[in-house]
Amino acid sequence: MDEGKPRAFEKIGLIPRSIIRTFNRFLKQLLDNTNRTVLYEFRISRYQTIASIKCFINLIFFPYMFHFLVQKTVIYPFCEYQWNKTAIIVNINQMEQEKIFFQLKNFDEQFFFEQLLVYKENPTKKIKFNYNKKQLQSKLNLDKKKSYQEFLIQLAEKRNKDWLFLISNILSDCLTFFVFFKLLFLSTPQLIILKSFLIESIYSLNDTTKSFFLILGTDLLVGFHSSKGWELWMENFLNHFGFSADKDFIFLFVSTFPVILDTVFKYWIFRYLNKISPSTVATYQNMLE
Repeated sequence: MDEGKPRAFEKIGLIPRSIIRTFNRFLKQLLDNTNRTVLYEFRISRYQTIASIKCFINLIFFPYMFHFLVQKTVIYPFCEYQWNKTAIIVNINQMEQEKIFFQLKNFDEQFFFEQLLVYKENPTKKIKFNYNKKQLQSKLNLDKKKSYQEFLIQLAEKRNKDWLFLISNILSDCLTFFVFFKLLFLSTPQLIILKSFLIESIYSLNDTTKSFFLILGTDLLVGFHSSKGWELWMENFLNHFGFSADKDFIFLFVSTFPVILDTVFKYWIFRYLNKISPSTVATYQNMLE
Protein backbone atom coordinates (compact mmCIF):
# COMPACT_ATOMS: atom_id res chain seq x y z
CA MET A 1 0.00 0.00 0.00
CA ASP A 2 2.89 2.35 0.60
CA GLU A 3 4.63 1.66 -2.69
CA GLY A 4 3.26 4.80 -4.44
CA LYS A 5 4.08 7.15 -1.58
CA PRO A 6 7.43 8.97 -1.51
CA ARG A 7 9.76 7.94 1.22
CA ALA A 8 10.60 10.46 3.89
CA PHE A 9 14.08 9.01 4.47
CA GLU A 10 16.58 7.51 2.10
CA LYS A 11 18.21 4.22 2.85
CA ILE A 12 21.70 4.43 4.24
CA GLY A 13 24.10 2.39 2.17
CA LEU A 14 27.58 1.18 2.84
CA ILE A 15 29.12 4.32 1.28
CA PRO A 16 28.11 7.73 2.76
CA ARG A 17 26.05 9.96 0.48
CA SER A 18 28.51 12.86 0.84
CA ILE A 19 31.27 10.76 -0.71
CA ILE A 20 28.96 9.75 -3.57
CA ARG A 21 27.99 13.38 -4.26
CA THR A 22 31.62 14.47 -4.20
CA PHE A 23 32.59 11.67 -6.59
CA ASN A 24 29.71 12.53 -8.95
CA ARG A 25 30.73 16.20 -8.95
CA PHE A 26 34.31 15.21 -9.72
CA LEU A 27 33.19 13.03 -12.63
CA LYS A 28 30.99 15.83 -13.95
CA GLN A 29 33.85 18.31 -13.93
CA LEU A 30 36.16 15.75 -15.47
CA LEU A 31 33.89 14.53 -18.26
CA ASP A 32 31.83 17.64 -19.10
CA ASN A 33 33.00 20.62 -21.07
CA THR A 34 34.96 22.67 -18.55
CA ASN A 35 35.29 25.72 -20.80
CA ARG A 36 31.54 26.01 -21.13
CA THR A 37 31.10 25.88 -17.35
CA VAL A 38 33.80 28.49 -16.77
CA LEU A 39 32.28 30.76 -19.43
CA TYR A 40 28.83 30.42 -17.87
CA GLU A 41 30.15 31.25 -14.40
CA PHE A 42 32.01 34.24 -15.81
CA ARG A 43 28.85 35.58 -17.45
CA ILE A 44 26.89 35.13 -14.24
CA SER A 45 29.58 36.96 -12.27
CA ARG A 46 29.73 39.79 -14.80
CA TYR A 47 25.96 40.19 -14.81
CA GLN A 48 25.92 40.23 -11.02
CA THR A 49 28.63 42.89 -10.88
CA ILE A 50 26.99 45.14 -13.49
CA ALA A 51 23.55 44.82 -11.89
CA SER A 52 24.98 45.62 -8.44
CA ILE A 53 26.80 48.71 -9.69
CA LYS A 54 23.70 49.97 -11.51
CA CYS A 55 21.55 49.41 -8.43
CA PHE A 56 24.05 51.19 -6.18
CA ILE A 57 24.28 54.18 -8.54
CA ASN A 58 20.50 54.42 -8.83
CA LEU A 59 20.01 54.33 -5.06
CA ILE A 60 22.72 56.91 -4.31
CA PHE A 61 22.98 59.37 -7.19
CA PHE A 62 19.45 59.36 -8.59
CA PRO A 63 17.76 60.65 -5.36
CA TYR A 64 20.48 63.30 -4.99
CA MET A 65 20.06 64.52 -8.57
CA PHE A 66 16.28 64.42 -8.20
CA HIS A 67 16.50 66.53 -5.03
CA PHE A 68 18.80 69.08 -6.67
CA LEU A 69 16.80 69.45 -9.89
CA VAL A 70 13.36 69.54 -8.26
CA GLN A 71 14.46 72.10 -5.69
CA LYS A 72 16.14 74.44 -8.18
CA THR A 73 13.63 74.23 -11.02
CA VAL A 74 10.23 73.61 -9.39
CA ILE A 75 9.95 74.01 -5.63
CA TYR A 76 12.12 77.07 -4.99
CA PRO A 77 10.54 79.18 -7.80
CA PHE A 78 7.06 78.15 -6.62
CA CYS A 79 7.86 79.04 -2.99
CA GLU A 80 9.37 82.36 -4.07
CA TYR A 81 6.25 83.20 -6.09
CA GLN A 82 3.96 82.39 -3.17
CA TRP A 83 6.22 84.29 -0.76
CA ASN A 84 6.11 87.44 -2.88
CA LYS A 85 2.39 87.05 -3.54
CA THR A 86 1.29 86.54 0.08
CA ALA A 87 2.46 88.50 3.10
CA ILE A 88 3.84 85.86 5.47
CA ILE A 89 4.71 86.77 9.06
CA VAL A 90 7.56 84.71 10.47
CA ASN A 91 8.52 84.79 14.14
CA ILE A 92 12.16 85.20 15.11
CA ASN A 93 13.54 82.88 17.75
CA GLN A 94 16.18 83.75 20.30
CA MET A 95 19.09 82.36 18.30
CA GLU A 96 18.15 84.46 15.27
CA GLN A 97 17.80 87.57 17.44
CA GLU A 98 21.27 87.06 18.87
CA LYS A 99 22.61 86.53 15.37
CA ILE A 100 20.99 89.76 14.10
CA PHE A 101 22.26 91.74 17.12
CA PHE A 102 25.75 90.39 16.53
CA GLN A 103 25.61 91.44 12.87
CA LEU A 104 24.37 94.92 13.82
CA LYS A 105 27.17 95.29 16.34
CA ASN A 106 29.75 94.30 13.76
CA PHE A 107 28.24 96.72 11.25
CA ASP A 108 28.33 99.56 13.78
CA GLU A 109 31.99 98.91 14.54
CA GLN A 110 32.81 98.63 10.84
CA PHE A 111 31.00 101.91 10.10
CA PHE A 112 32.86 103.70 12.89
CA PHE A 113 36.18 102.32 11.65
CA GLU A 114 35.46 103.43 8.07
CA GLN A 115 34.59 106.94 9.28
CA LEU A 116 37.88 107.09 11.14
CA LEU A 117 39.71 106.20 7.95
CA VAL A 118 37.80 108.87 6.01
CA TYR A 119 38.55 111.62 8.50
CA LYS A 120 42.12 110.50 8.78
CA GLU A 121 42.54 111.13 5.07
CA ASN A 122 40.50 114.39 5.31
CA PRO A 123 41.19 115.99 8.72
CA THR A 124 38.58 118.28 10.25
CA LYS A 125 40.82 121.28 9.95
CA LYS A 126 40.46 121.08 6.18
CA ILE A 127 36.66 120.94 6.23
CA LYS A 128 35.86 123.19 9.18
CA PHE A 129 35.30 126.07 6.77
CA ASN A 130 32.62 124.16 4.90
CA TYR A 131 30.71 122.71 7.89
CA ASN A 132 30.19 123.84 11.41
CA LYS A 133 29.93 121.38 14.29
CA LYS A 134 26.14 120.90 14.09
CA GLN A 135 26.17 120.50 10.32
CA LEU A 136 28.97 117.97 10.54
CA GLN A 137 27.14 116.00 13.24
CA SER A 138 23.90 116.01 11.25
CA LYS A 139 25.76 114.86 8.15
CA LEU A 140 27.33 111.99 10.08
CA ASN A 141 23.95 110.97 11.50
CA LEU A 142 22.39 111.09 8.03
CA ASP A 143 25.15 108.93 6.55
CA LYS A 144 24.84 106.49 9.42
CA LYS A 145 21.05 106.33 9.04
CA LYS A 146 21.31 105.63 5.32
CA SER A 147 23.93 102.97 5.92
CA TYR A 148 21.77 101.34 8.59
CA GLN A 149 18.76 101.34 6.28
CA GLU A 150 20.72 99.70 3.49
CA PHE A 151 22.18 97.14 5.88
CA LEU A 152 18.77 96.28 7.38
CA ILE A 153 17.32 95.86 3.89
CA GLN A 154 20.15 93.46 3.06
CA LEU A 155 19.49 91.52 6.28
CA ALA A 156 15.78 91.27 5.48
CA GLU A 157 16.46 90.06 1.94
CA LYS A 158 18.98 87.51 3.19
CA ARG A 159 16.56 86.28 5.85
CA ASN A 160 13.79 85.90 3.26
CA LYS A 161 16.13 83.88 1.05
CA ASP A 162 17.09 81.70 4.01
CA TRP A 163 13.43 80.97 4.78
CA LEU A 164 12.70 80.22 1.13
CA PHE A 165 15.66 77.88 0.99
CA LEU A 166 14.52 76.19 4.22
CA ILE A 167 10.95 75.62 2.99
CA SER A 168 12.17 74.35 -0.38
CA ASN A 169 14.60 72.03 1.44
CA ILE A 170 11.85 70.45 3.53
CA LEU A 171 9.51 69.95 0.56
CA SER A 172 12.33 68.58 -1.60
CA ASP A 173 13.38 66.18 1.16
CA CYS A 174 9.83 64.83 1.48
CA LEU A 175 9.57 64.25 -2.27
CA THR A 176 13.04 62.70 -2.36
CA PHE A 177 12.21 60.25 0.45
CA PHE A 178 9.03 59.25 -1.35
CA VAL A 179 10.93 58.66 -4.61
CA PHE A 180 13.67 56.76 -2.75
CA PHE A 181 11.26 54.34 -1.07
CA LYS A 182 9.39 53.90 -4.33
CA LEU A 183 12.69 53.10 -6.00
CA LEU A 184 13.47 50.56 -3.27
CA PHE A 185 10.12 48.88 -3.86
CA LEU A 186 10.63 48.71 -7.62
CA SER A 187 14.25 47.51 -7.33
CA THR A 188 13.66 44.46 -5.15
CA PRO A 189 15.35 41.95 -7.53
CA GLN A 190 18.33 44.27 -8.00
CA LEU A 191 18.60 44.70 -4.23
CA ILE A 192 18.77 40.94 -3.78
CA ILE A 193 21.58 40.77 -6.34
CA LEU A 194 23.36 43.71 -4.67
CA LYS A 195 23.07 42.07 -1.26
CA SER A 196 24.51 38.78 -2.51
CA PHE A 197 27.30 40.64 -4.31
CA LEU A 198 28.26 42.57 -1.17
CA ILE A 199 28.17 39.46 1.00
CA GLU A 200 30.29 37.55 -1.47
CA SER A 201 32.76 40.45 -1.73
CA ILE A 202 33.07 40.71 2.05
CA TYR A 203 33.55 36.98 2.53
CA SER A 204 36.20 36.93 -0.19
CA LEU A 205 38.43 39.26 1.86
CA ASN A 206 41.03 37.81 4.17
CA ASP A 207 40.88 38.24 7.94
CA THR A 208 43.45 41.03 8.04
CA THR A 209 41.56 43.13 5.49
CA LYS A 210 38.27 42.59 7.30
CA SER A 211 39.84 43.65 10.58
CA PHE A 212 41.35 46.72 8.94
CA PHE A 213 37.95 47.88 7.68
CA LEU A 214 36.41 47.17 11.09
CA ILE A 215 39.00 49.33 12.84
CA LEU A 216 38.67 52.07 10.21
CA GLY A 217 34.89 52.16 10.53
CA THR A 218 34.88 52.17 14.33
CA ASP A 219 37.52 54.90 14.54
CA LEU A 220 35.63 57.10 12.07
CA LEU A 221 32.29 56.69 13.84
CA VAL A 222 33.14 56.27 17.52
CA GLY A 223 36.85 57.06 17.71
CA PHE A 224 38.57 59.66 19.87
CA HIS A 225 38.54 62.34 17.15
CA SER A 226 35.04 61.55 15.85
CA SER A 227 33.31 63.99 18.24
CA LYS A 228 34.19 66.99 16.06
CA GLY A 229 32.71 65.27 13.02
CA TRP A 230 29.49 64.42 14.87
CA GLU A 231 29.25 67.98 16.16
CA LEU A 232 29.64 69.43 12.67
CA TRP A 233 27.15 66.94 11.22
CA MET A 234 24.52 67.68 13.87
CA GLU A 235 24.90 71.43 13.44
CA ASN A 236 24.45 71.17 9.67
CA PHE A 237 21.49 68.82 10.15
CA LEU A 238 19.72 71.29 12.44
CA ASN A 239 20.44 74.22 10.14
CA HIS A 240 19.16 72.23 7.17
CA PHE A 241 15.73 71.89 8.79
CA GLY A 242 15.66 75.38 10.25
CA PHE A 243 16.27 74.52 13.90
CA SER A 244 18.52 76.64 16.06
CA ALA A 245 21.93 75.06 16.60
CA ASP A 246 21.81 74.86 20.40
CA LYS A 247 25.28 74.09 21.72
CA ASP A 248 23.98 72.28 24.80
CA PHE A 249 21.85 69.94 22.70
CA ILE A 250 24.75 69.29 20.31
CA PHE A 251 27.13 68.51 23.19
CA LEU A 252 24.52 66.17 24.71
CA PHE A 253 24.13 64.38 21.38
CA VAL A 254 27.89 64.07 20.88
CA SER A 255 28.40 62.70 24.40
CA THR A 256 25.64 60.05 24.17
CA PHE A 257 25.07 58.88 20.60
CA PRO A 258 28.64 57.66 19.80
CA VAL A 259 28.64 55.75 23.11
CA ILE A 260 25.39 54.00 22.19
CA LEU A 261 26.73 53.28 18.71
CA ASP A 262 29.94 51.84 20.15
CA THR A 263 27.93 49.59 22.50
CA VAL A 264 25.78 48.31 19.62
CA PHE A 265 28.86 47.66 17.52
CA LYS A 266 30.60 45.69 20.28
CA TYR A 267 27.44 43.66 20.87
CA TRP A 268 27.26 42.89 17.14
CA ILE A 269 30.86 41.65 17.20
CA PHE A 270 30.24 39.50 20.27
CA ARG A 271 26.83 38.17 19.21
CA TYR A 272 27.05 37.65 15.45
CA LEU A 273 30.53 38.17 14.03
CA ASN A 274 32.05 35.82 16.57
CA LYS A 275 29.83 33.04 15.19
CA ILE A 276 30.22 33.90 11.51
CA SER A 277 33.96 34.51 11.42
CA PRO A 278 35.84 33.78 14.67
CA SER A 279 39.21 34.19 12.97
CA THR A 280 38.29 37.76 11.96
CA VAL A 281 37.39 38.59 15.56
CA ALA A 282 40.68 37.13 16.78
CA THR A 283 42.64 39.13 14.20
CA TYR A 284 40.66 42.26 15.10
CA GLN A 285 41.48 41.88 18.79
CA ASN A 286 45.15 41.28 18.05
CA MET A 287 45.32 44.40 15.87
CA LEU A 288 43.70 46.47 18.62
CA GLU A 289 46.24 45.22 21.12
